[in-house]
Amino acid sequence: MITLIRKYRTTDTDAIVRAYYNASKLAHPFLTEEFLQKVMCDIPELYLPNTETWIAEEEGAVAGFLSLMGNEVAALFLEPDYHGKGIGRALMDKAVLEKGDLEVVVFKENAIGRAFYDRYGFKKIDEFPFEETGDLCFRMAFKAA
Repeated sequence: MITLIRKYRTTDTDAIVRAYYNASKLAHPFLTEEFLQKVMCDIPELYLPNTETWIAEEEGAVAGFLSLMGNEVAALFLEPDYHGKGIGRALMDKAVLEKGDLEVVVFKENAIGRAFYDRYGFKKIDEFPFEETGDLCFRMAFKAA
């Protein structure tokens, strides 16, 4: 399989929302269905218009996406069937190429996300409660070479 990394198109919106939901059910089992549904509504209305979003495409299908707000990774979600295939790394490599140093906020309880960011080379620089849910979050930073 060859992963194509390309800019987001409005026709990707439904696939992005699905990828967010499916990945969140796996990585964020502590979040309520109500919260997930709210974010799914916010993605096309609030998040996509205000971020730089990159799509990972495998054989014509959206495998996942990465959204940037400046040098912050605002979202990185892959359909679960695409986990462990280097697609998340390819998206992150694109973000580093575009922005250099990066930061991300990840839930402490998101073992999948934290392991990915640790492997990529992010380091924890802060922790705080997420305002909307009270769950503990880590702010992590990556220094580009």
